[in-house]
Amino acid sequence: MQPKAPKTSTKTHRRSRTGCFTCRLRRKKCDEGKPLCKACKHLGLSCEYKRPVWWSNVDQRKRQKEAIKMLIKRTKLSEKVAQVSPLSADSPPELSRSAPTSDCTSDLGPSGSRRRSSSIESGYSLEYELDESVTGIPIDGQNIHAYHAHSQIQHPYPFGAFDVDVMTEKQTFINSYPVRKNSSAFTTTAFRRNSYGGGLSVAPGDTYNQFDMSSAVGSPEEGFENFQFLDFAFGQPTPSSISTTSDLFSSTGSVPYIPVEDSDRSLLDHFLESVVRLIFPILDINLQGLARQEVVLPALATNKCYMHCCLSIAALHLKSSHQIPSEYIDQDIMRHRYATIAELCEALKNDADHLQILEATLGMILFQCSVGHPDDCLPDIPWHSHFQAVTSLVQKLDLPRALDEITSPGGNPVQFTPPPFNMTLTAWIDIFGATMLGRAPQFADTYREKHLSRGHSGLQELMGCDDQVMYLISEIACLEALKTDNMLSDMDLCEHVKSLASKIDETEDMIIAAKGLHVPPVVRPNGSIDQSALSRHMTAAFRYAARIYLCSLVPGFDRNQIQVKELLNKLVATLEQIPAGVDGFDRSLVWVYLIGGSVSTEGSLFRQFLCRRGQMLGMEGTDGSWGRMFRLLGEVWRIEDNPATAMGGCRWREIMFANGWDFLLI
Repeated sequence: MQPKAPKTSTKTHRRSRTGCFTCRLRRKKCDEGKPLCKACKHLGLSCEYKRPVWWSNVDQRKRQKEAIKMLIKRTKLSEKVAQVSPLSADSPPELSRSAPTSDCTSDLGPSGSRRRSSSIESGYSLEYELDESVTGIPIDGQNIHAYHAHSQIQHPYPFGAFDVDVMTEKQTFINSYPVRKNSSAFTTTAFRRNSYGGGLSVAPGDTYNQFDMSSAVGSPEEGFENFQFLDFAFGQPTPSSISTTSDLFSSTGSVPYIPVEDSDRSLLDHFLESVVRLIFPILDINLQGLARQEVVLPALATNKCYMHCCLSIAALHLKSSHQIPSEYIDQDIMRHRYATIAELCEALKNDADHLQILEATLGMILFQCSVGHPDDCLPDIPWHSHFQAVTSLVQKLDLPRALDEITSPGGNPVQFTPPPFNMTLTAWIDIFGATMLGRAPQFADTYREKHLSRGHSGLQELMGCDDQVMYLISEIACLEALKTDNMLSDMDLCEHVKSLASKIDETEDMIIAAKGLHVPPVVRPNGSIDQSALSRHMTAAFRYAARIYLCSLVPGFDRNQIQVKELLNKLVATLEQIPAGVDGFDRSLVWVYLIGGSVSTEGSLFRQFLCRRGQMLGMEGTDGSWGRMFRLLGEVWRIEDNPATAMGGCRWREIMFANGWDFLLI
């Protein structure tokens, strides 16, 4: 009689089980295709062959599994809707939680602002639909489909905002340099709520923003502020009822009439008084305190969708700053959030006002970065779904071509054409957004051409970092995408890293050659801000962060390497030169702090510096992108400082994904 085969062979077979970790987590058979297995490719999942950080932790595995289930549900829903409706191939992004947490999983009661979605068979579905009785807005499924028609374009790499339409004043030149012609009504005034609480009035002698703009900025001869460096009115016709920017304001200099409900007037006041200063701090310095009237006010007066976006953001800021309890303000947040989408849907349905749609959509992305708590669990559309719509609109408006045609202002300043503001803002979000997702920027080819031609895109004037450094961050993101997709050998990867490192060196050499080695203090003895010095220090900070980001792609990267620690110490020395606190610019450097903090070690100088800067922000250090960045780094440090879970590398994106955080940290 033949003996039975030993059972150990089965056990051995199980122990030697292979396949991607995503399929193993789902307990599905994997065909081990490279760079993506068939199942992950079909379902749009991240295909992991290297042991991910979430694999070694039971709780993180559970969260990862739930996140995968949600992605699969969305993919299957999109496929089903595509079979039901001719519009449904472009089904809308869900109003989903961008940062789910354990304390916000329950639905609101009958009077709450959300309810569970309808079934898949309904043709379209929001993960959380808004009750019409709460929002006061009809829920039109076809219109919502139209919105997403601009957000599903496929690109080679899988992966606010305001054209003022009233600028028709003539250009003025001083010594052959074009100079902005400001509306005189707001050069030295600011808004102040009147005693009746209804609307806004101008208080002569008041100043706006955290700095006294009459002394905070230098003279027009001192830097790039000589130029009308951004075209806020690019491509927008002037309304027949408005001939100049000044026409938006009355002869007394009061606020232009913005039609809002009486119940929303206080939200508008709060947005203008407390929120706008958080959105464009660098641009406002370069515009000598006039960012609000050049960018925000004209859009509020002419773009209803943009207005609802601003009111929603104002309500969110009131909630996150604990000025109004959440049970009273949540409905205002959701009412205006949904009204924004409804207005976008209507405009897309009519295939009109594309620039205004772009303006509002960029606002929904950017403004969210300035306010809100990382644990807020109200349903919202992820920023990258909005950006898919932005990508489609930008292409439809042919804005990349307009940017390609812009030359450097260092050539002939008289012939310099400022870049479109909407495209500059898109580039800012696109480049850093790509690093959030681990994919190449949507318009990477445009930035590459601009880098080769040393072209100007207005990024330095908008957010502080030299354009050439921003183009190189785009290139690093492209390199990371190739690495993730296993398109490069380790040798080729290292060659590309060396090449990009030399390009980063060149940007530093160019600035030193143009302006010298010495950089004056950002804050002058009289308390004013030297814009040129601020830009150079911010560019240096982004350059160090770009080097760290690039080094993290090298096989075998370890945050404990001496070179990494030296880079972090140099970064700290640079950041010390930039004003801190609520009146400073740390919130404009969130990406820099993220990259540096992700490779910092326990007890390091960088961590101590980062924590000290956060304390100087006070309550504002818990909100917006800064608060989200600090929450993410706290989780990174918890894992990397534990010898049992540390990987020695830069794993912040995996941790963000494992926790379901859709953060845009800029």
